[in-house]
Amino acid sequence: MAARPTWRGHLKVSLVTVPIRVFPATDSASSVSFNQLHGECQTRIQQKKWCPSCDRQVDKSEIVKGYEFQKGHYVVVDEEDIAKARPESTRVINLLRFADVESIDPIFVDRPYYLAPDGTVAAEAFGVLREALRGKAGIGKLALYGREYVVAVQPRERGLMMFTLRQADEIRKMSAIDELDQVPDEVNDAEIALARQVIGNFEGELELSEFRDEYQAELRKIIDAKIAGEEVVVPEEEAPAKVVDLMEALRKSLDTVSASKKRAAKATKVARTTTRKRKRA
Repeated sequence: MAARPTWRGHLKVSLVTVPIRVFPATDSASSVSFNQLHGECQTRIQQKKWCPSCDRQVDKSEIVKGYEFQKGHYVVVDEEDIAKARPESTRVINLLRFADVESIDPIFVDRPYYLAPDGTVAAEAFGVLREALRGKAGIGKLALYGREYVVAVQPRERGLMMFTLRQADEIRKMSAIDELDQVPDEVNDAEIALARQVIGNFEGELELSEFRDEYQAELRKIIDAKIAGEEVVVPEEEAPAKVVDLMEALRKSLDTVSASKKRAAKATKVARTTTRKRKRA
């Protein structure tokens, strides 16, 4: 089924404006989700607003927004107050600065979207911008649904990709983690060399599709079994052994990888020999 755009607007670079369509790049529907039920009758639970001070259910019309400026103290902010700060939705992604793609720290990246031209007339200008952006990311702002987002736009395959970016004050400093003070500045060179050797044995082309979500798959299997009236028994998972001697653990890792490679090579050799014999026959 063809993807559907969730937003239509314009991509602007200086005086150049290109009509675009925006598509979500991820699919949350692929994950298993649950509803809350009453265990006794299996009816879906309703969430009701309750005021503990008045000891009664509160209607939606009685609810206001409050900002806690001090523990237990609130200031009420109504829609008129919010409207004064709310940016007008312009439906224009205005790119104001350009930088190398590698200069964007992944910790700032929030949600990904795909961009495509809105109509055949926009396609050529869209293609020109895509090629001009190779290796670069355009940084700009987007005012949408009463919020202002910082976004990064960069080429991807035949189109463009847009990421909403987190604000700098949303990022926690790693220096706030006290446990990292326990990590030594200098470590054993021999252990580093051995660790690199272990890591080197697992290097290769990255293909993220190889990493399946085993939890989701097992969960779906259990749900299907329950629907069919069956019961699935999941084997207990063994806890990883504690590392007492790091060098010994690294050497065992190398031995395990080496043995595994030998078995794989032997299996490949046997398969080739079998294939040759079949061809001769």
